[in-house]
Amino acid sequence: MVAIVWSLAILILNFWLGVLLREKVSSHNPSPEPFTKGLVQIFTGNGKGKTSAALGTVIRALGQGLRVYFVYFMKGDYPYGERHILSKLPNVKLASFGQKGFVDPANIKPEEKEQARLALAAAREAMLSGSYDLIVLDEINIAIAWKLIELDEVVKLTRDKPPNVELILTGRQANAKLIKLADLVTEMVKIKHPYDKGIKAKKGIDY
Repeated sequence: MVAIVWSLAILILNFWLGVLLREKVSSHNPSPEPFTKGLVQIFTGNGKGKTSAALGTVIRALGQGLRVYFVYFMKGDYPYGERHILSKLPNVKLASFGQKGFVDPANIKPEEKEQARLALAAAREAMLSGSYDLIVLDEINIAIAWKLIELDEVVKLTRDKPPNVELILTGRQANAKLIKLADLVTEMVKIKHPYDKGIKAKKGIDY
């Protein structure tokens, strides 16, 4: 009898602890203030940090309760660390296109173009769905430069952007036409890079 009473008491205690925990989490997840002037941002250049800068904005957006759609254009299923943690968080959707491995700009394959086309279509659908506040198009600049997708299609995407959606484009070789259309452009300039010393990418730091 005593064991039954103790079991019931523990069940009740766990129930109320769960309720309190959910209330605490909810109180620290502020409702976003809707914005009516979403901008277009570009992170480009030969220096490291373009995707990292976009990811920093993603974390900030999620912390303020915004909804995020992050589409990888050229990184396939490579095991980037941010995918593991972002996939566990609410309000963020990851979509990955492209094949594992590097794209050879001198030998673009039809399937690589098809993957980029699908990525752009997914980004447009997400942008116009009303379900997201921030859309990140990772490596889209280089996808344009290497003719995986057409520049005019991306220009149209930026012009069709709803006013309450923020758009971030990353990747080297950002096109001058997109730079002119964007509201914010940051160029990552390479001054030194460990790759030049033969230091390979480190898990948890570089991917």
